[in-house]
Amino acid sequence: MVRSPLADASVTQDNIRNYRWPNTGDPARIAGLRAQALAYRAQGKAVMIKGVLAGVFEMAQRVRGMDVLLMDMASNDTLAGAFFDKMVELKLAFWEMALPQLADAVDVISEADDYGTQVSQLISPRMFRKLIKPRLAVLFKRIKELAPNAKLFFHSCGNVRPLLPDFIEIGVDILNPVHVRATGMNPIELKRDFGKDMVFWGGGVDTQGVLPTGTPQEVEDDVRRNIDALAPGGGFVFNTIHNIQADVPPENIVAMWEAVNETSSSANLANRH
Repeated sequence: MVRSPLADASVTQDNIRNYRWPNTGDPARIAGLRAQALAYRAQGKAVMIKGVLAGVFEMAQRVRGMDVLLMDMASNDTLAGAFFDKMVELKLAFWEMALPQLADAVDVISEADDYGTQVSQLISPRMFRKLIKPRLAVLFKRIKELAPNAKLFFHSCGNVRPLLPDFIEIGVDILNPVHVRATGMNPIELKRDFGKDMVFWGGGVDTQGVLPTGTPQEVEDDVRRNIDALAPGGGFVFNTIHNIQADVPPENIVAMWEAVNETSSSANLANRH
């Protein structure tokens, strides 16, 4: 997307309804996936499926423009809500097509929406609870109705600590990427306050600072520190905080991997999940 197609200030709810949206419920989108999922299951692997589009908030930003959408949320929340409702509609069309065919073949269902920055949130918790949380609740409830045995994985970057009780309330089982470098996301405190209610999938190593710029020893220390914080009692899947970037020295990736394996062996990490 090179421009936001509905960024014009004069856009109305009729424009949203009449826009040429993609057919997210097209069965061709999942062609061959059931056979692949069952093949992975036969190998003893867990299977995750990710939904279409970016998140409800993020996709609306792409279509409307981030600055315009944020102004809508502050001054015309009815219009902003119409964009969010459309995103939920598009997502539900996909899940209501896909999960009747795939629910018994997948273990984890992935959705995402970024609300956090390095130090705070992109919007206030109050605004999140008014405009986005109710719509996520509708989406997540339907996903769980369609796939009652799968776990709901939710990716949300940055400092989302104030929103974690809301995530839990509306059905999030797994948090990713567990941005422990962000303000308010201390892994010890996250585990203490929310570890009984959600799995932490991520937070294993700092991909912003330590992994690209640290020494191999610093990487190993960071890995062990985060595992010690997040793994006790179960509910932890090791993963980097976010994607490993191209400037990371190969020796630091090796150090990360070795530290994970050493910690897994010495602390019986596998039995803590």
